[in-house]
Formats: sequence, structure tokens, C-alpha cells
Amino acid sequence: MHTQDHRQRVAAERRERMRARLLASAMRLVAEKGPAATSIDDVISAAEVSRGTFYKYFPSPDALVRELAIEIANELIRMAEPVVRSYDDPAERVSSGIRLVARLAIDHPLAAAFLMRLGWPDARGPNMLLDFVQRDLTEGIRQGRFTRMPIALALNIVTGAVLGATHRMLEPGCESDFAEQSTAAALRGLGLDAKSAERIANRPLKPVEILSAGLLTETSDIPAPAVANTTGHVVGRRKVG
Repeated sequence: MHTQDHRQRVAAERRERMRARLLASAMRLVAEKGPAATSIDDVISAAEVSRGTFYKYFPSPDALVRELAIEIANELIRMAEPVVRSYDDPAERVSSGIRLVARLAIDHPLAAAFLMRLGWPDARGPNMLLDFVQRDLTEGIRQGRFTRMPIALALNIVTGAVLGATHRMLEPGCESDFAEQSTAAALRGLGLDAKSAERIANRPLKPVEILSAGLLTETSDIPAPAVANTTGHVVGRRKVG
């Protein structure tokens, strides 16, 4: 019995390592080329595995990208949730969430570039990050902390701030407080006065507990590839320090 349990455990660990290998390879490729241009041949070449091995784990490149997006969202939420939930004020929660995700560009540039390539999230489909922030936006509107508006509009304000800040922070020469500037702008858009928005957006962030394992941890030292912005220019990760 013990021998069988050991074999099953070893086999499960081997499968998980291979899955992580495929996901990490796909993250690099999608960050560089975009999801539409990433093929099975690209992934199996980067991961150095056979086509048959790929299909043991994923039915298609689209399925792989979806699984990768879910994995990154899960890890982001696991890191951000303790900090976000430590605040009672919905505005503080939204502020810390925007800043923590935008800081991906500094702490996890490859994951940030991957998310930029995915583009604007579809609020009609399952999206854990949208669900994550919608909770606090809904509560803020209910309390009167935010201006009454359709929740879809509030989500667009926050999503635009996050994506815009993350994209800009991947560029060389970005202002060191760009995440805070974007957060303050989002809070003003949600209905806070300028002074309150600036104060909340610039409060020191509480420390985030680093995950001991996962895609973000394993790829944190990999720089982001050049990412084409909407004007066609190519940008890369900015230097911090």
C-alpha cells in the first residue's frame, strides 16, 4: 500500500511539473507574440516536449491560455486578498487592489506583459479578477462611498486604471508613482474628491506575503519581452532602482 501511494504521489508530482512547464512556456510566448499568434508548435518547441505530451494536458492553445489566465488570477488574488480585506473602507480596498495589480509590472514583468496581451477582460464571461473588485465596488456604491452608477461603468473605470498603469509601467522611464497617479484618477472617477483620492492612493501599501510556489514566483526573474503599444511603438520593462 505504501509503495503504491508513493508511486501515485511521484506520478502526480511529475504531472504537475510538466503542466507548470507548459504554462510557463506559454506565458513567455503569449507575452511576446500575443495569444492569437501562439501555436501548439511554438509551445512544444519552447517547452521541449512532444505534441502528444501537450495534448495530455490541454486540448488546444486556447485552452492552455485560458488555464494560464486562471492560474495567474488565482495567484494574484491569493496575494492581494489579505491586504485588500484588511481595510474596512471600500475605497481603501479598491485603491490597494489597483496598486497591487499594477505593481506586477515591477515585481512580475512577464506576467504583466502576458495580461497586457490578453487585453480588455470580458465582463460577460467568468473573470475572477473582475469578480474580486466588483465586490468592493458594489459595497462602495451601496454605502454611498462611490457615486451611484452602473456596476459595469465602475468596473470599466478600475479596469482602465489597472491596464493603463501596468502598460505604462512596463515602459522605460515611467514615473515611479504612476500606479498611485492612476489609482487617484480612478478614485476620482468613482466619486471621491481630489484630496481624498490623493490621500488614499498614496498611503503606504501593506506588505504582501510572497507565495512560496507558483507561476508568479517561478517567472519573477524573467524580464518582459517588448510589447507593442496601441500606437505601434515597442516598449519594454522599465528599470527600477
